[in-house]
Amino acid sequence: MVSRAIRVSTLLVLSTLAHQGIAQAYPSKLVRMVAPMPPGGSTDIQGRWVAQHISTALRQPVIVENRAGGGGVPGTDYAAKAAADGYTLLVGNAGPLTVSPSLLAKMPYDTLRDFAPITLIATTSMCLCVHPGVPASNLQEFISLAKARDGKLTYGTPGVGTIGHLGIEELAARAGIRLTHVPYKGAAQYMVDLLNGTLDAVFNPLPVPLVKSGKVRVVGITALKRHPLMPEMPTLAEQGVNGYESVLWNGVLAPAGTPKEIVVRIHDVLAKALATPEARQLFLSRGDEPSGLGPEEFGAFMKKELEKYERAARASGVPKT
Repeated sequence: MVSRAIRVSTLLVLSTLAHQGIAQAYPSKLVRMVAPMPPGGSTDIQGRWVAQHISTALRQPVIVENRAGGGGVPGTDYAAKAAADGYTLLVGNAGPLTVSPSLLAKMPYDTLRDFAPITLIATTSMCLCVHPGVPASNLQEFISLAKARDGKLTYGTPGVGTIGHLGIEELAARAGIRLTHVPYKGAAQYMVDLLNGTLDAVFNPLPVPLVKSGKVRVVGITALKRHPLMPEMPTLAEQGVNGYESVLWNGVLAPAGTPKEIVVRIHDVLAKALATPEARQLFLSRGDEPSGLGPEEFGAFMKKELEKYERAARASGVPKT
């Protein structure tokens, strides 16, 4: 019995030393950061910030590889199927990771099964905006108006099944109102119609210049926290829809099976970087809220997001294709 206990203890020690060796030796070569979106957007910008900080801290080059197209699904799938050795990472976002699964009948990957969450980089709140001619200055007035007009208030989003579409449908369901969805090809098109009064409302990242000029009115913020660029504006949750949240986000993930020690090491580097005053100022200046959630917390966040958008898609009648 003693001999067996000694052998087990020795194996545990060797296993621990082996895992520590993996983390200490990593990285020994170039690391790729897959961005499933085109250059210039928030996913690409935040991915390059992440790559720079990992490279500096771990003293190895980290390159961003843009694999755009297909709503981010092909690039995300490419990262999911890469070797689980820490040398291919994904800067992922809400679209392909938590929205697309509620819309596509056949997904090439499972968000919770095929990825090892590392950290949530940042969240970006949106706002419910209306044309100044819409007689609603807050959420309760908007709800009352929507009930009085019963489905005649219109809202625009960049397509069917987007975060804006599902987010506002969830809000409508929880508030007990009916709205008419008008899908557009992009934000530029629906903002034109909002400004000329053809469209009543949109779910959109905060358009600060248009709000300050009085061309657009904000009814409420979609995050649980107030917007850093407009702290005086209450959130929709504060205005009566308890716990309501619909945000854009970016995070860092690795293929499932990546050694835990590598995941923890990358998280620690990024959490430390995101907590600096310089990083906080940079992110807040763009309207982003820096995060740094740990792997388990980030995984729980994605699970909650998946469940939310699945409910919203079914409630709005959007079929899986």
